[in-house]
Amino acid sequence: MLFSLSLILIIGFSLSGILNRLKLPGLLGMILTGIILGPFVLNLISDDILNISAELRKIALIIILTRAGLAIDLADLKRVGRPAFLMCFVPATFEILAVVVLAPRLLGVSLIEAAIMGTVLAAVSPAVIVPRMLHLMESGHGKDKSIPQLIMAGASVDDIYVIVLFTAFIGMYKGDGFHMASLISIPISIIIGIILGVVSGLILVKVFKRLHIRDTVKVLVLLSTAFIFVSIEEFASPYVPISGLIAVMAMGVTLLKTYEVLAKRLKGKFSKIWVGAEILLFVLVGAAVNINYLASAGFGAALLILLALVIRVIGVQVSLLRTPLNLKERAFCSLAYIPKATVQAAIGAIPLSMGIAAGDTILTVAVLAIMITAPLGAIGIDATYKKWLVRA
Repeated sequence: MLFSLSLILIIGFSLSGILNRLKLPGLLGMILTGIILGPFVLNLISDDILNISAELRKIALIIILTRAGLAIDLADLKRVGRPAFLMCFVPATFEILAVVVLAPRLLGVSLIEAAIMGTVLAAVSPAVIVPRMLHLMESGHGKDKSIPQLIMAGASVDDIYVIVLFTAFIGMYKGDGFHMASLISIPISIIIGIILGVVSGLILVKVFKRLHIRDTVKVLVLLSTAFIFVSIEEFASPYVPISGLIAVMAMGVTLLKTYEVLAKRLKGKFSKIWVGAEILLFVLVGAAVNINYLASAGFGAALLILLALVIRVIGVQVSLLRTPLNLKERAFCSLAYIPKATVQAAIGAIPLSMGIAAGDTILTVAVLAIMITAPLGAIGIDATYKKWLVRA
């Protein structure tokens, strides 16, 4: 296990640094590290790490979403308003509908299998998007129109919406039918998540103001609380829908609103933790990529992904109608909504493991989507934000 960790860190940082020097996103080097070291190529990552890969990826996601919460100003979110709400579900819905229409023709799958495939494809990757939007907030790019906040808020809820639909379509395939309760659970899970995060944040602020605790300990307390949120979500899922990740962000937002000085200090601490968490996240995403499926992906799979992305971009533009954003800023939002990685790696193999007939095809398309969209979106964001966004 220690040898595997040393390889992950040394090779991951090395490839990331080389690609950064070539003006390419470092995360691509991390994903390549995972593919090379993973079980489908050199098989040099210990089974002990692979067995807890999903949990490690979730921890990394919790770290970046906590950092995001500590940076989101409620005034900025209020200013964004309607477009942020629409970005939560309109682009994903457009992409799912595109896959439902195109996949049966391009890949020969059934309509319900196409719907499952669409939900696997439609989720954007907060792990790719959030760090970049935080960088924009810190540098001031797009700040005057709250563009980073708009994208970050939409991308965080987008995943919840898509995963709920994925679960509903899986149920339909198994013959359980589609229940309206599945859709109703989306706003309920968000509202309960917000309440849980806000209440916990207010309690923590009172504790931190009364007790003299080192900032490092406060970071550990925040992380422990965030882990509890996600655990509550898993425990309560059969009974009450709760979004643990929304609770994580809400807790950070509450700290910033009620104890700004501390929130800014803790954000710096989380930025340092993210350096290690990021490499683990993307190397393990890469390790989940089965190149055997990737090699079997034909022209039809690549065409489906690209056409669905075009429809997704139209969904983004619909969400931004009647906003003060200019053409370049709208184009930037479309680019920022392209990257896919974490959710696809997490749920792409589920249909295959459940015996769904098109499971192999769904996994192939999910893997190919990661390899196409993660670098495409990251490169697009990094190459355009200085040119297309006004610096405040």
